[in-house]
Amino acid sequence: MRIGFDNDKYLSLQSEKIKERISNFGDKLYLEFGGKLFDDYHASRVLPGFAPDSKLRMLLQLADQAELVIAINAADIEKNKVRGDLGITYDVDVLRLIQEFRNKGLFVGSVVITQYAGQASADQFRSKLEHMGIKVYRHYNIEGYPSNIPRIVSEEGFGKNDYIETTRPLVIITAPGPGSGKMATCLSQLYHENKRGIKAGYAKFETFPIWNLPLKHPVNMAYEAATADLNDVNMIDPFHLEAYGETTVNYNRDVEIFPVLNAMFEGIYGESPYKSPTDMGVNMAGFCIVDDDACREASNQEIIRRYYQALNRLALDSGSEEEVYKIELLMKKDKITPAMRQVVGVCNTLAAAEHAPAAAMELTDGRIVTGKTSPLLGASAALLLNAVKAFGEIPHDVHVIAPSAIEPIQTLKTKYLGSKNPRLHTDEVLIALSVSAATDPNAQKALAQLPKLAGCQVHTSVMLSQVDINTFKKLKVQLTSEPVYEHKKLYH
Repeated sequence: MRIGFDNDKYLSLQSEKIKERISNFGDKLYLEFGGKLFDDYHASRVLPGFAPDSKLRMLLQLADQAELVIAINAADIEKNKVRGDLGITYDVDVLRLIQEFRNKGLFVGSVVITQYAGQASADQFRSKLEHMGIKVYRHYNIEGYPSNIPRIVSEEGFGKNDYIETTRPLVIITAPGPGSGKMATCLSQLYHENKRGIKAGYAKFETFPIWNLPLKHPVNMAYEAATADLNDVNMIDPFHLEAYGETTVNYNRDVEIFPVLNAMFEGIYGESPYKSPTDMGVNMAGFCIVDDDACREASNQEIIRRYYQALNRLALDSGSEEEVYKIELLMKKDKITPAMRQVVGVCNTLAAAEHAPAAAMELTDGRIVTGKTSPLLGASAALLLNAVKAFGEIPHDVHVIAPSAIEPIQTLKTKYLGSKNPRLHTDEVLIALSVSAATDPNAQKALAQLPKLAGCQVHTSVMLSQVDINTFKKLKVQLTSEPVYEHKKLYH
């Protein structure tokens, strides 16, 4: 668990650059926040040392000047798109984000539903938000976007979008995830502000890809894996290369949209302040990597995790073969294989030997513990117990939960709640452990080890129930699973 990123240096450099960019514009700055603003776990995984709330910390320094607008794609509402790291849909995450921002003392001005085309689910979500007193605006699909600039920058393009009313000089455009229409929202607002005689600027705070790392650096490739369902592609910024003779990395959507932004700025100011998509960004992350090898290894592991997630989604009919193929191609380019994730081989070997589901966990100190299916416990539940015993240096043969504490839970499940599986899930075994901790010092010691599971790597030989997945997420364990069901049946 080597640290590869200097978070304090990042906070300092990034804050200064954002303040500098704000000062470059007049009445208002629209700042597009890419990635997760509140809890960027992807960044913390590929840049070990990066704090998930780094962006929020910087924003809090500007809280009195800033308001937030949250963008959500109507298509994501319609298909119930799920935020992978939290297991909740994008529309639910909008509500979570609003509450989290408010709890931190930040002002959320409104929500904008992008690419709106009359979707019934989007209308329902809009009505729900408005009943909560939240302003909601709609932005529409524009024919010919992003190439037909004359149409886009007209009353038939951005002009037909709702004008988002804002009251503060710094407007942060954020979203539950990628592909939500943040940039288009900013551009639409520039068009409307100009009509109203307001001089507004645009900049973006996008962590990935990191512009001053090589195109095929694992950190940048991990970003491609994370956005494989969007078909994002990292590429050399041709505009930056032409303007400065310097090779920098950007991604296809920014490169495609740059002529639109350039044309808009020329129409507003007579000239554009930017010569390239890279110029638009404010990203100092590349200057804060202190151990490149640690970040490379962490990123390779993230690509493998993304690969398994794509395989699981495909098995559940919620993903696509194209997403899997794209990540496989990335892995081939960098010679990455699932075997490089140590827990995969250990887990699958145990499952084959036991002819039953198994699980393996790599602890933060490098040790690997396993869990197998038994009459009392599922493999994941057994794994959790073995892990906390290992961290607490409790002998393996010592029971931290008495069978007498497990049996009543099994009776409740099978006799009263209608479950056919008597084995305890991860959440149930933790409840049993907490009950035992009231009278058993070993159980108490084991329970105290749970925070140490954060950052541990787990692999299971079968796909888990949502209950178990959620438990691992709450413990901040990084989970992968083989894309197979535990049982062969029509309904799971």
